[in-house]
Amino acid sequence: MLQVLDPPAVRRWSRLAAETLGRAREEIDALNVFPVPDGDTGTNLHLTMLAATEALDALPGDADAATTWRELARGALLGARGNSGVIASQALRGLAEVLGTGEGHGADLRRGLVRAAELARGAVERPVEGTLLSVLAAVASAVGDMAGDLGEVVRRAAREARDALLRTTAQLDVLARNGVVDAGAAGLVIILESLAAVVTDSYTGRPDIPAPARKVVAPEPEQGPSYEVMYLLDSDAAAVETLRAELDALGDSLVVVGGEGLWNVHVHVDDAGAAIEAGMRYGRPYRIKVTYLVGADRTHRAAGGRGVVAVAAGPALGALFERSGAVVVHRDPGSSPPLAAVLAAVREAGTEVVVLPNDSGAREVAAAAAEIAREEGIAVSVLPTRASVQGLSALAVHDPLRRFDDDVVAMTEAAAHTRYGHVWVADREVMTSAGLVEPGKVLGVIDGDAAVAGTDLTDVVLRVVDRMMSSSSELVTLLQGERAPGGLAQAVQDRLAEVRPDVEVVRYEGGQGGYPLLIGVE
Repeated sequence: MLQVLDPPAVRRWSRLAAETLGRAREEIDALNVFPVPDGDTGTNLHLTMLAATEALDALPGDADAATTWRELARGALLGARGNSGVIASQALRGLAEVLGTGEGHGADLRRGLVRAAELARGAVERPVEGTLLSVLAAVASAVGDMAGDLGEVVRRAAREARDALLRTTAQLDVLARNGVVDAGAAGLVIILESLAAVVTDSYTGRPDIPAPARKVVAPEPEQGPSYEVMYLLDSDAAAVETLRAELDALGDSLVVVGGEGLWNVHVHVDDAGAAIEAGMRYGRPYRIKVTYLVGADRTHRAAGGRGVVAVAAGPALGALFERSGAVVVHRDPGSSPPLAAVLAAVREAGTEVVVLPNDSGAREVAAAAAEIAREEGIAVSVLPTRASVQGLSALAVHDPLRRFDDDVVAMTEAAAHTRYGHVWVADREVMTSAGLVEPGKVLGVIDGDAAVAGTDLTDVVLRVVDRMMSSSSELVTLLQGERAPGGLAQAVQDRLAEVRPDVEVVRYEGGQGGYPLLIGVE
């Protein structure tokens, strides 16, 4: 019998809980009828706890309690899946807040369980009884005022969790109609009973999940939103509170957990794009996941065939991509395109679509649109093109008669083999890796890094091109900006004709603002 829940015990508990949830996964999935009957709650809880365990495995063996609990909570936050997984991760955070600063005695666990219940309920915008939250509340109430050592507290918590689980059927109509206990609560029981097993050394090896009173076979889906949207979000607490209000107005099952600048957002909505765009307004969303919910009607269908979507900054660049056969999404220089516009273009392009973001900022929007489109049955691949010249190189080898995967590989390779550069006349003072660039000076950028600075535009352009060239270079693409002085592109062409007559040079009117010349070298 352990007297203290020390870091090695926390590791054993996390691993045991993950393993036991894995064995019980299918049984818990079969109970899943709320909030939607998508049959994945057991899987989501297993993956959430597995992520927490993997975070602990990455720590050194002598990590202290504060580090151990912090990484357990962070691992669960980053790896949380589904509604129940996100709530469970917040419960683990509550335990970590208390036990990470305590000694691990029974009193610490008691206070930790109370905090876990508080944080979990606070994360859910509209709490529902008969769920994991009800079981956590019952456990907190049962141990809140008790005295006792670690073993007595953990046994009381596990026993109350199982009793509260059996009560969930009567607390929620959809559970009663299907004759089941709540799936998320069943997973929580396993997590707490695994903790009791580690403390008391009493693990039996067999998860005991209450069987449905009657077999649940494809239950009638409740009327509700079409999509589950999840993402991690870098943002501050004040912005997240505003985001909560917007997402609550868009759908239901809203859960936002986290803190200290990192959040995990979960919501069920009909307009997945609006939920993602809301996140973009208040922070940086990533690891975006969109899932079509059972019973939803997929109203959007793409046209048949293979297509390419290209993001372009300016009408001349857009016309260039359109002539090459792409569906074009326009964006203003220095900004990202609207997610709705990218999604509409993907739907228009076909059932197999390659997206060329042609900008680092646009790539996140393209990835979000791709997640939504995939749930509508469209095969989408977002290529990592960071510049228009890379997009043009990829589009040049596009072959709709190839297998989709082979076409994606060929286009990706073409983009990757294209170095990209540009020149910029500074309109403000800026410190770069090439030194201080004052207003009016010219900066040459290669593959996203400042490389050359000077006072003469043509001289800087020629130096940039010289640095970009290699013995294997075969093609140079020049896109002239709307304010490019006459003769700038011609000067590059003349220089290359002199020093590299084997290289082909192509020139286009790009019409981009801000950059007099965009350069691509293949």
